[in-house]
Amino acid sequence: MRKLFLLPVCCLAFTACQKKAEEAVKAEPEKKEACAKKDFKMYEMSEMAGLMEQMYADNMHLKERIVAGDTIGEFPQHFLKIHASVMTDESDNDAFFKEQAAKFIKAQELIYKDSLNAKKHFNEAVSTCVKCHEQKCEGPIPRIKKLYIK
Repeated sequence: MRKLFLLPVCCLAFTACQKKAEEAVKAEPEKKEACAKKDFKMYEMSEMAGLMEQMYADNMHLKERIVAGDTIGEFPQHFLKIHASVMTDESDNDAFFKEQAAKFIKAQELIYKDSLNAKKHFNEAVSTCVKCHEQKCEGPIPRIKKLYIK
């Protein structure tokens, strides 16, 4: 009697599982179509963001040279593009930014002009970055602070 009762229950459970699996397979193409219809935009860096990434990399190498006591080299002229590079949000290119950019360039040039005090000038240049980013875009501040020479 038990066997007769278990057989229909097992068949019922098996067919129910098969229907769910078939429904899932049918739903899969619909999900793919929905995803394909969305416009997926790749993030593109602004000129300014790209320049700041390059300045960060240059300053990491400069930090290593200062710490090691190596020659510093020459001021990277591409840093001067800070005044003309296109920003992600053009409204950020205001008087405050222009003032901070000028301070940054001055501090950065001092590193190369007065190499005996390179560490001090380098940390001042990093501080100008932090001060500007405290007002404009706080996201990279923790990363920028890693540039400080202790």
